Amino acid sequence: MREKGKRPFEKFRKDESEGKRGERKEKSLKKFPPKKGGFKPKLGGKGKKRPEEAEDRNKLPRLNQYIARAGVCSRREADELIATGKVKVNGKVVREMGWRVHQGDKVTYEGQLLKGERPIYLLLNKPKGFLSTMSDERGRKTVMQLISSACDERIYPVGRLDRETTGLLLFTNDGDLAKNLTHPSSLVKKIYHVYLDKPMTEEHLDAMNEGVELEDGFMKPDIVNYVMEQPDGTEFGIQIHSGKNRVVRRLFEHFGYKVVKLDRVLFANLTKKDLPRGKWRMLQEKEVSMLKVVAGKTKKR
Repeated sequence: MREKGKRPFEKFRKDESEGKRGERKEKSLKKFPPKKGGFKPKLGGKGKKRPEEAEDRNKLPRLNQYIARAGVCSRREADELIATGKVKVNGKVVREMGWRVHQGDKVTYEGQLLKGERPIYLLLNKPKGFLSTMSDERGRKTVMQLISSACDERIYPVGRLDRETTGLLLFTNDGDLAKNLTHPSSLVKKIYHVYLDKPMTEEHLDAMNEGVELEDGFMKPDIVNYVMEQPDGTEFGIQIHSGKNRVVRRLFEHFGYKVVKLDRVLFANLTKKDLPRGKWRMLQEKEVSMLKVVAGKTKKR
């Protein structure tokens, strides 16, 4: 224990050192007094402020980023469109990857004017009877009708739910995020509530958990099990990462069961809490950050 009133060793050494430096500095000033007029710093070098014009330029979006924000594709795919001369700025083909889009520039792709809009992230609790497409030639109802009043930006569904499937469906104009979330190697967790036409045997359940060879390849759910609240064996919870078309329905059909109702209750940790069927809401910042983390892991993988 140190004695009362004594300074700690490190603090003492620091003070002593500073005192010696002060003495040396004072002697140096006496020997070499500063020139008249004082010190004048040299222009340029480290710490030089960047011109305002350069700073403004860095705030301008790159052409590939602008295209991705418009929802056309991801930035990497946008690079390919630019390189092949499919993108025009103010009527002229631009192939320069680092091209910056200024305010008032008109960017077109295949003759269509693009808008590099603010990123939108929207979650819908999809009802039955709606197609997960932008439009339908046969005039059937689409999910776009349900979110028509949500925003002025043009947003797209991330992946699809078939017409009879209900539950969570994400929309965005963030092309990079959408691509990574729907990539075959995606780490996005999806949980479905499955309703069958008849009870499923434990033998079939065990076989499904081991994996099934479908027409488009081997498919193994993360987990599938009975819903405990329904002891008749007709309701199941299934967790998957795959984005294959109608894969949940096909898994059960493989064993001779018909899915009479299918509801997606979780998508990448987003849930239906406080979101009634047919309604939508904008994602919170922390939810968007979480999605980008998941998408980043998919990209690395």
